[in-house]
Amino acid sequence: MIVLAALVIFGIFTTIVLSIELGYRWGLRRWAKVAPPARSLHSTMEASVFGLMGLLVAFIFNGAGVRFENRRRLIAEEVNAIGTAYRRLDLLPAEARPQLRDDFRSYVESRLHVFQFMPGTNERQVALAESGDLQNGIWKQAVAATIGGPPSTQTLVLTSINEVIDITTIQSTARATHPPVAVFVMLGVMVIGSSALAGYAMAASGSRDWVYVIVFALLVGTAIYVILDYEFPRVGIIRIDPYDQMLHNLLVEMK
Repeated sequence: MIVLAALVIFGIFTTIVLSIELGYRWGLRRWAKVAPPARSLHSTMEASVFGLMGLLVAFIFNGAGVRFENRRRLIAEEVNAIGTAYRRLDLLPAEARPQLRDDFRSYVESRLHVFQFMPGTNERQVALAESGDLQNGIWKQAVAATIGGPPSTQTLVLTSINEVIDITTIQSTARATHPPVAVFVMLGVMVIGSSALAGYAMAASGSRDWVYVIVFALLVGTAIYVILDYEFPRVGIIRIDPYDQMLHNLLVEMK
C-alpha cells in the first residue's frame, strides 16, 4: 500500500511539474515575439482560473472528508447493532440460543473478511455472499424461535436482527458512493491547465523559479492525493482499517 501511495504521489507531482514546464516553454515562444517592456499578463483571468481550481479542490476535499467520516460512523453503528442483537438472544428459548450465537460469531468473522478485501475482488464477493447466507440463516432461526413467544420478545429480537441486516446495505452504499468520474476529470483538467498557466506566467520574466514550481506542485499534489485517499480509505495511507478493531473486540466479547 505504501508503494502504491508513493507511485500515485510521484505521478501527480510529475504531472504538475511537466504541465508547468510545458506552459513555460509555450510562454517562451509566445514572449519571444514581444519586447520585454510590452509583456503583460492578464492578472484578472489568471486569478479567476486559480480561484476556480482552489474552489473545486476545496469542494471535492470537503465532500471526501464527509464521506470518510460517514464510513467510520457506519462501522460503529454496525458494531452496536450486532452487539445489541447478540445480547437480545438471551430472550429466546434456551435451546435456540447456542446455534444462533455460533452463527453470530461466524457472521462477525465474515464481515471482517469483507472489509479485508479490495472492492471488486472475487474474495470480497465470496465474503459478501457468506455474510448474506448467514443473515438469512440467523433471521429464519430467530423467527422460528420467537413463534409462540411473547410479542415483546419477537419485537425486540427481530427488530434488532433486522437492523443488523439493514446496516450492511447502508455500508455497501456508503463504500460505493463517490463523486462522478466527470468531477475527477474536471479536477485533473483544471489542475493541469492551472499548472500550465503558472509556467506561462513565469515565461514572461524569461526564467523559471524552481522554488515556486516545487512548492506549487507539492501543495496541489498533496491536496489531490489526500482527496483520493479520503475517497478510498482502504487503499492508501489514510486508512479506515483501525476502526475494524471494534469488530474484533466485539468478536472477542462473543467468545
